[in-house]
Amino acid sequence: MDAQLIARWQFGITTVYHFFFVPITIALSMLVAVMQTVWLKTRNDRYLRLTKFYGKLFLINFALGVVTGIVQEFQFGMNWSEYSRFVGDIFGAPLALEALVAFFMESTFVGLWVFGWEKLPKGVHLACIYLTAIGTMISAVFILAANSWMQNPVGASYNPVTHRAELTDFGAVLSNPVFKATFVHQISSSYTVAGALIAAIAFWHLAKVARGRTTSQISDAEEVESVRTWRWASKFGAWVLIVACVGVVLSGDYQGKVMTDAQPMKMAAAEAAYQNTSDFSVLTIGNKDGSEEVWALKIPGMLGFLGNGKWGSQVKGINELKSYQVHEYTYHRKDGSQTPLQASYQNVLRQKIDANGIKLEPNVPLSYWTFRIMITLGMIGGLIGLVMLIAMRGGRNPKPHGWLTLFMIALPLLPLFAISFGWIFTEMGRQPWIVAGVLPTTAAVSPNVSAGSVLFSTIAYTVVYGILAVVEVGLFWKALKEGLPELSTRDQPVTEGEDTPLSFAY
Repeated sequence: MDAQLIARWQFGITTVYHFFFVPITIALSMLVAVMQTVWLKTRNDRYLRLTKFYGKLFLINFALGVVTGIVQEFQFGMNWSEYSRFVGDIFGAPLALEALVAFFMESTFVGLWVFGWEKLPKGVHLACIYLTAIGTMISAVFILAANSWMQNPVGASYNPVTHRAELTDFGAVLSNPVFKATFVHQISSSYTVAGALIAAIAFWHLAKVARGRTTSQISDAEEVESVRTWRWASKFGAWVLIVACVGVVLSGDYQGKVMTDAQPMKMAAAEAAYQNTSDFSVLTIGNKDGSEEVWALKIPGMLGFLGNGKWGSQVKGINELKSYQVHEYTYHRKDGSQTPLQASYQNVLRQKIDANGIKLEPNVPLSYWTFRIMITLGMIGGLIGLVMLIAMRGGRNPKPHGWLTLFMIALPLLPLFAISFGWIFTEMGRQPWIVAGVLPTTAAVSPNVSAGSVLFSTIAYTVVYGILAVVEVGLFWKALKEGLPELSTRDQPVTEGEDTPLSFAY
């Protein structure tokens, strides 16, 4: 058994699992804040009930996200100590700020929001959920800045005395072109998940209440109000999903150009482009080891636009990039430039690669297919949101069918899995580097950790995460089936000067 391979599997499993909760936390917190704002503006109780309903789902997700995220920090020191030793001066800065600023902000204000319903003034209480949502985005800023630095290591240099990378310009880390592209893309994709979640749940409840009748055909006042509430939530979620999908497409186009500039091999692998080309691959079939193209269906000239912003321009292929000497492509960007860290570490890196015989290209089939699965799942999700809006035109409502439950489950999972495959592509497409053009993954693993110990911890994490998954799904499904909460006297305005104790509002 190879300790490095198992450590990579462990980090991949725990990261993808943790990231199931992150997009929902980022976007649903803000959307719940919008619902509460609408309630305060209109004083219509339907929006308060929606706020409490989706707020409860947000809290369940938030709790599981916190628990699963803690494991990530442990692995840096346990399985990847050489990585931590070499780049800890840079990578540790945004992680520390994420904990000290963002997580502190999230945990403080979410607590005030949960327990402050009938104690805090309504404006202050609303500010708490907005500050929680802002805290989640600040957390994303620092985490994505750290990851983007691994893709394009700016603002640092190599110290040959300490044999470590050292931070020279934190501003450069936060203004990294890769980070700016990644942040907008990630936030947009998070809203596709939250929008899909809101729309799917509301559409399912709408079908149960309306039973295929149009709104005008329902006479019972309570049913009418319930139908109108779920219709509003369905449309709100669907519009969020569609608008966010547009944001994903636009930011993804920008991200592709940044990726071509900073990591030309990743772009070549994403397209299975073995030769220099300007053609976009709709479908490419390679040989068994993915070393060369066998058959392909392509759109002429489109890849040049996606990579360079000019239709028909050439994007370098895998074979040409591989034929360069090691220092010519491992840390040279498209325009031939290098970051200060890449330039100062050049001679040491060449010796390490020569000594270890490191393969200089990523897994092409994996990069190619994860990239396409990401795009396909995201497009299907956006299309379903459009279909939902069309289905509700003219006061029409869905009928309760067996497929609606599957639909409710599948709709939010489409963009959620799209994000997961996108992250697999992002990380696997960077290989063989843990820090692009600087530190090979093989040189970053802890030297004294055995394969057996890493395997044991991987199994333990998997078992614990499996239990947490059962708990999460159970709590989520129970809250989901209960539907809109009934409002009590606690939801009425608090009398000025009333000294009521804090209590949990759910």
